[in-house]
Amino acid sequence: MAKGRNGMLGVGGQRRTMSRKALRGEAGASQRGGGDAVAQKKALLSKMRERNANAAASEPDQADQA
Repeated sequence: MAKGRNGMLGVGGQRRTMSRKALRGEAGASQRGGGDAVAQKKALLSKMRERNANAAASEPDQADQA
């Protein structure tokens, strides 16, 4: 047997138990209230698209400078 094979046993804590409603994704099941993940992702994507559009409009075209 290898010496110290189980040296890290028990490190890392316990997982939080979740209710059946939380596992199914029902609204109001969790206590954290983080909001709707799909809505957050849509908002992030729209913000990134807007930022990329603004950056592309402000930069001069590389083909014209060559």
